[in-house]
Amino acid sequence: MLSFFKRKKQGEDSTIDAGQLLEKKYEQKEEWVKTELSFHPHMRISTEQKYYFQFLNNELPPLKPNQLSLSGIELKKEDGRYIVTAFIRHTLNQSLSLGDTPLLLIGPNGELLGRKVFPLSELGELPPNSSRPWSFVFLESDLFVKELPETGWKLAFELKKQHALDMEESWEKTLSDEDKQKLKQLVRSLTPPKEGELNFMGLQAKIDGDGNLVVTLLIRNGSYKNIRLEQLPLVIEDASKEIVARGSFSLQLEVKANTSKPWTFIFPKSLLTKEHIDLSKWHVYPPQQ
Repeated sequence: MLSFFKRKKQGEDSTIDAGQLLEKKYEQKEEWVKTELSFHPHMRISTEQKYYFQFLNNELPPLKPNQLSLSGIELKKEDGRYIVTAFIRHTLNQSLSLGDTPLLLIGPNGELLGRKVFPLSELGELPPNSSRPWSFVFLESDLFVKELPETGWKLAFELKKQHALDMEESWEKTLSDEDKQKLKQLVRSLTPPKEGELNFMGLQAKIDGDGNLVVTLLIRNGSYKNIRLEQLPLVIEDASKEIVARGSFSLQLEVKANTSKPWTFIFPKSLLTKEHIDLSKWHVYPPQQ
């Protein structure tokens, strides 16, 4: 049960244009809209609870037309779970139904505290220009921190960013502007990795003057969080589909969320298993555990 004598909200607000989430174009207007309180038809609620939510809703700032907003009310820990109560608000001139939607829990300084995909179809149909209170349950496995702040947090819709190129400073300094632009265009043209997937794409492979195999890859991170690579085993197959090199590389390399990072790996001549390697086609992958 909510603490009804806490008349101030514990959470902050996050607001986006509805088109950013719904992938539709809506007219932008310079006016303000108040959202009317709405309860799910099957929600059991006391008179005191109705009064409490009405009080909080009246205090909410108006929104511009065609916006979506999450307004944090309360966060509490219960039986190892964190229950986050918030208003889901929208200012569309039509009813709104949502599906499975990833939400982010963000701290007072903008840090990512947690993430979870919620079946927002359970909200039911939201009337036009309405504000509906709802509770969201985060398990410890959904969090990136051990403790959550009591105040200053907010819920936010996760907006899918375009998969982008991420380069180490050393690459930024040594690559020409033309090569950087080509890499950016390549990353944009590729189908992004699936959510949570980490994969490797070969860019260039050659035998250097010392007989070493020099391989440049794109390390592609489809996860919503940064990935740190410290030990990376790799296998190379040539055009004959024979394994021509195996190696394990010690790294201190971070690949940012939803980005691809180029990196070069050198397989010493002693690790090569064939004398004549056909690199007209080749394939790279981590060995199966």
